[in-house]
Amino acid sequence: MRTSSEDEISAVIGLRRHLFAVADIRRTGDSVVVVLRSTAARSYRLIGGNDVDISRIEARLQALEDAEAIRTLKARYLFSCDRKDTAGMRACFADGEVQIDYGVIGTFTSADALVQVFREIGCHDHMVEMHHGANPQIEVLDASRARGTWSLQYGLINTQAGTVTQLGGYYEDEYRKIDGAWKMTATRFVATSTLVLQLGADKVQSLFAGRQPPVG
Repeated sequence: MRTSSEDEISAVIGLRRHLFAVADIRRTGDSVVVVLRSTAARSYRLIGGNDVDISRIEARLQALEDAEAIRTLKARYLFSCDRKDTAGMRACFADGEVQIDYGVIGTFTSADALVQVFREIGCHDHMVEMHHGANPQIEVLDASRARGTWSLQYGLINTQAGTVTQLGGYYEDEYRKIDGAWKMTATRFVATSTLVLQLGADKVQSLFAGRQPPVG
């Protein structure tokens, strides 16, 4: 027996070619712009006789698009950290007051304060970093608010000090859609495993192995 969700999915597949019609075609330089207009009614009757609420389907599709936009936002943030792109990193946060708790790195109430510390500590050629985010769990709360958790695997090779740091943990984030774009408004990182190694000419020494990274 088909479920209501299966009926809705079938309705979306069947409606895709009926939702829009070409209203106008314009040429701008070498580009062609196709203007579409919606032709969908607010509900649609399936062959089986069930009514599908188009607004409900649109809301579900919007939530999926929002979740994907948030995943892209976090990926852009982590990539900016690896590239030491402070402008790109800053752009992932909302303006004004935010809540940032990065443990031993510090707590901040503005993205600018975080960027300044990152610039001082991390933006050097001898700090070779890798931020790998995984396992995103995004919950879209409404049209402008969301929250999520992410796993992080972090690696740092400090070529000046001759050390290697491997760090595992997770982020707890809050997001808001501002002027049509998702931004981080709060983020907290919790370390779950830390390994710091000293690289010598003839041996590798463990400086720290545990949960929380050492201070300093």
